[in-house]
Amino acid sequence: MVIASEWIIFTIVLFGVRSGGAPLTAVLGPRWTSARKVFLDIGVAAAFWIVAACCLWAFGMLLGVDKAPPDTRYLIPHGAVQLVLWVCFAVTAGVCEETIFRGYLQVQFSVFTRFVPAGIVISAMIFGVCHIYQGLRPAAMIALYGALYGILAYWRKSVRPGMLAHGHCFRSAGQLVTKVSGSLMDCGRTVFTTNFLPSAETV
Repeated sequence: MVIASEWIIFTIVLFGVRSGGAPLTAVLGPRWTSARKVFLDIGVAAAFWIVAACCLWAFGMLLGVDKAPPDTRYLIPHGAVQLVLWVCFAVTAGVCEETIFRGYLQVQFSVFTRFVPAGIVISAMIFGVCHIYQGLRPAAMIALYGALYGILAYWRKSVRPGMLAHGHCFRSAGQLVTKVSGSLMDCGRTVFTTNFLPSAETV
């Protein structure tokens, strides 16, 4: 249901942009025109993911959030089917949320306020509010997460590096391999805590 709703909003945003006469590159950023640009964005995404993870870990320590709250543990995948669905969800989050929050809302608020930092902050705050079901402090961390990705999108003039990092393409692929090799439970249990609520065990 969540996956479907995100793709619906994603489609509405792109349809609205095209209907307004603007190209999709206004939201997504310039197209990849060479393999070099593809690998550059992959490299930027990987480096940024490490930086973002360190920032979230430090912020989590300040907030006293060192593990996933008990009421959100149901989000951690268990079993082959749930892990595959989690990967689908991760990809969906990467593509849809970066397009909606960083590609569209951030740009709109930046134009409206005529102040790019304001656009980044407002979009990140909305991003955090959308995850308030995870708790107030985790939502604050996710808002910071959104602000970091907003800075990345503004710097790269594209949401593609953010899509790659946010979608956890690197980690998801590794987790599937780990799943096949028999380390299912440890792999699934760390997905949520390492990407949203870093724990001391994964540092």
